[in-house]
Amino acid sequence: MTKRYALRDDKWEKIKNLLPGRKGTVGVTTKDNRLFIEAVLYRYRSGIPRRDLPERFGDFRVVHTRFRPLG
Repeated sequence: MTKRYALRDDKWEKIKNLLPGRKGTVGVTTKDNRLFIEAVLYRYRSGIPRRDLPERFGDFRVVHTRFRPLG
């Protein structure tokens, strides 16, 4: 993964237990919370539309659905 837009390990350690979808919490367990966060950071740091997310982040629609505010 390109380090330029990647989340540093020390930053990940600070937030990993705050995210929904982790093992042991109610609801659906995500495949990879860190990959989701890195996809969001990549999109906003690079300024690209969500459709242009690199394939390594998975389906852009899944990232969008998870990021979209509820309500």
